[in-house]
Amino acid sequence: MTSSVTADSTDFDNTLRAVAEFSDNPSGFLALSSGNARFSLPGLPGVIVYRTSGPYLVQFGGPISPPEAAGRLLKGFLDFAADQERLVVSVQLQRAETGLYAEQGFTVNQVGASYAIDLADFSLRGTRFMQLRNKIARSFRAGLTVTESPLAECAEAVAEVDRAWLGSKGEHAKPLEFLVGELGGEAQALRRLFVGRIDGKPVGYISYSPAHGSRSGWLHDLSRRLPDKVPGIMEAINRTAIDTFVAEGADWLHFGFTPFTGLAEEYEVPGSSRGFAWFMRWMLANGAAVYPAQTQLAYKQKWAPLVLPEYVAFQGEARLSGLLHIFKAANAI
Repeated sequence: MTSSVTADSTDFDNTLRAVAEFSDNPSGFLALSSGNARFSLPGLPGVIVYRTSGPYLVQFGGPISPPEAAGRLLKGFLDFAADQERLVVSVQLQRAETGLYAEQGFTVNQVGASYAIDLADFSLRGTRFMQLRNKIARSFRAGLTVTESPLAECAEAVAEVDRAWLGSKGEHAKPLEFLVGELGGEAQALRRLFVGRIDGKPVGYISYSPAHGSRSGWLHDLSRRLPDKVPGIMEAINRTAIDTFVAEGADWLHFGFTPFTGLAEEYEVPGSSRGFAWFMRWMLANGAAVYPAQTQLAYKQKWAPLVLPEYVAFQGEARLSGLLHIFKAANAI
């Protein structure tokens, strides 16, 4: 087998094209994040994006390729892993991709969900959004202003927000990677940054990335705020961005993937592990030290989003070690 595993600028451009042309994963743009490795086969369109963690190659989503090439690309990647005596575990698979992995002997389970709102029908009118409207209004009364700003114009101020945000998480907190967005890197020019300021000083920001595929639009992929400011800052920033996207004719806003959430029996696929499904429900209630699922879910549910199940695929049987290395790759543990 001849494969290609590179990280140069040409590889980035090829991955960018693959994401734009083939990905139906609302978080597909995260394939372009710094630190990812990419696997391809000569003469075959598409790429597989992954990180190495211990005895695993942790794959982000499924093959980013045309459907007719996905099976060959995945088989090549499995051979590539076997040559290293490693197993493959894939996270954030979309439901349409689960059959491909089952055919290759993977155990596939729901691992969480992503969330999205249809901007064509979006409105904050009505009693269900009263509390959200009040929080947004409160932040603006406190002097909040929201503008779209290039990162180059506010990089140091944004870095100060990052430091304060991380410091509020505890002494040993680390910024998440892989399953969340980033600032900087080769893909920065394609992102959009909305910054909230009070008295001219940044107090929070949200970064948005392009979302491609059947629900194209924007991905709310990274958000941070100063911990000691008035409530409603993030909601006000997001509402301002939504107004901008709607005016531009965007179709969807995605809130991204949250592990352990949106779990339902109806979303499981044939051959799933009942024990792993039980463990995911347990993690929602008890896994805050690994991933802040409850906090993320509470924010996303304020917008009454559509729930889109997402999956994890273990080569062979479901293994706790595979899940642990997903979160190691994400810098969560």
